[in-house]
Amino acid sequence: MVHRLETEYFGRIDFIYLDQYEEANADVFARYGLRGRPIFLLLQPDGTEVRRWFGFVQEDDLRSALDALLAG
Repeated sequence: MVHRLETEYFGRIDFIYLDQYEEANADVFARYGLRGRPIFLLLQPDGTEVRRWFGFVQEDDLRSALDALLAG
């Protein structure tokens, strides 16, 4: 589902996938208090968190949040 949305929103929203076991990502995990998986964050370009989901996310919920962010 996420990869389908990534294709649909290509060029308008960047989808970034982070491996929690990769040392290079430790600062990001600490900054946002990320633990466990999966966690989805919707961020402004400056890194401000807009919304957070834990675990399973309904595609319609994620799509609505992405559309609202793009609408401003």
